[in-house]
Amino acid sequence: MDLLQLLSWACIVFTVGMFSTGLTDLKKMRESKSADNIQFLPFLTTCLNNLGWLYYGILKQDQTIVLVNIIGALLQILYIIMYFNYTKQKRLVMSETLAAGMVLTCGWFYFTTFLPEGDTRLSQLGFTCSVVTVSMYLSPLTDLVQIVRSGNVQCLSFPLTVATFFTSTSWVLYGLQLNDNYIVVRHTCKQNFQHCFLIQMKTAILFSSCLCSFQVPNTPGIFTSLIRFYLFWRFASVNQSSPSYKSMQI
Repeated sequence: MDLLQLLSWACIVFTVGMFSTGLTDLKKMRESKSADNIQFLPFLTTCLNNLGWLYYGILKQDQTIVLVNIIGALLQILYIIMYFNYTKQKRLVMSETLAAGMVLTCGWFYFTTFLPEGDTRLSQLGFTCSVVTVSMYLSPLTDLVQIVRSGNVQCLSFPLTVATFFTSTSWVLYGLQLNDNYIVVRHTCKQNFQHCFLIQMKTAILFSSCLCSFQVPNTPGIFTSLIRFYLFWRFASVNQSSPSYKSMQI
């Protein structure tokens, strides 16, 4: 097994593990028969993100990207269906889902109709997905500012932070091996978005001419994971019997 294949499997395992963290909220909804205190937006936006990168993976003919995002999209669709089943705001959920579907359809129509096949379509699609991912996934990082101000890390999950770090690192290395900066950018920010939104539910940029591969999106994920490690070290409770952070329940 060469290095690229090893990194490919690492990306698949770690990323699917990250997507599976939503099973915690799925379990809560089934037990309580309610979707209260669980946000719908992360499921919907992550699903759109998966579908966009799935198209990118198909154009690039990268089986790792395709497989990861197929699994991710299917999981998010499952979460959306279960949320719709248990929520009291079915009309709002339906309207948001239809709006997202229209955005996805318009995007697909633009890339398949107005852009020529080949490097131009691939490059613009990768750039668009990276911009959307970074802008969407960095916004919840304001939670880290609140943690610094309050000195309370109870809303953070240490196991999820570790998983985010390894996921982002594996995708950065994978993107470097492929010389694809879009991969590096996308997955780091993605894991931080999921991590930060899971924090909210329970209480993962450099756009220059070199932004043409997976490297840029994942780099912020490593950086913010290191910040969270520091926050755990700085603000974790001295009392080991009552830790100030939450463990991740699957």
